[in-house]
Amino acid sequence: MATAEFSRVGFIGLGAMGKHMAQQLATKLPETTKIFVFDVISAPVEELVAEFPGKVIACTSPKEVTEKSDLITSMVPEGRHVTSVYLDETTGIVATDLQNRIFMDCSTIDIATSLRVKAELAQRYPEASFYDAPVSGGVLGAAKGTIAFFLGCAENDPQLAVLKEFLSLMGSKIIPCGKPSLGLASKLCNNYLSGLIGIASSEALNMGIRAGLDPRVLSNVFAAGTAQNNICDRFNPCPGIVPDAPSSHDYQGGFKVQLMKKDFTLAVNMAKSVGATLALGQCGLETYEAASNDPECFDRDSRVIFRHLGGDEKWAERF
Repeated sequence: MATAEFSRVGFIGLGAMGKHMAQQLATKLPETTKIFVFDVISAPVEELVAEFPGKVIACTSPKEVTEKSDLITSMVPEGRHVTSVYLDETTGIVATDLQNRIFMDCSTIDIATSLRVKAELAQRYPEASFYDAPVSGGVLGAAKGTIAFFLGCAENDPQLAVLKEFLSLMGSKIIPCGKPSLGLASKLCNNYLSGLIGIASSEALNMGIRAGLDPRVLSNVFAAGTAQNNICDRFNPCPGIVPDAPSSHDYQGGFKVQLMKKDFTLAVNMAKSVGATLALGQCGLETYEAASNDPECFDRDSRVIFRHLGGDEKWAERF
């Protein structure tokens, strides 16, 4: 299946990430392509339809999206939403013929739910294909088309070439992780580490500023030393260091702190289920839980941990 044959595609879930991903598809796919979209909130659907008239078409349910599409991407917040999208007998994906359809679920959810959905689809329609394909790179990456996809499949999967060609329209890296559910396992490991780096970076910046260091200088030190990390380089928790980072815009946009709490919880639970010891897991989880309950932090980018820890957001007045 070549790009020109991606003539009927579906997208379910147009939240902060999903809407940008669907925009990338609408921008890059041929004008003859029809993109069928659904979200429980009508506003982003209407906005996309208005932005791409005749190319993006609103649907009333996941069932309708599937009826009209060959490749379907889903991007919803939690496992219960994935269950509803795929398994609701009235409005869900299983309520219609799935033969030869390809499904890519980009949601970050628990592994058990993903495997249950895959098994249910395979039992009813053996010729349908379901992949866990969570993403990393945040809202900024989704808007720029630079996100990474972690695919729950092997390198020799017969659909991999098609999946790579399609997903490359929305992201810059597609990594097969081995087998079903390992895309999710990879994402949870990634977000566990990313979450800890966010906390540690916020702590170190706060400590340095209080000791008299200009955070611009300290961030340059991190970039040149062994503490170099993507969070400080691209999403610096301290406002005013990286101009397009959410922190420089009152922590608006980005990966919301309550979503990091959700993913961190999933990662800690996965560690328990596989018998992995976590030295920092409980502390990290408690930190994100507290920040999610902090009215000054809720609904803001997860690097708002800097604010939660009492970081000086007006440091520029001192330097």
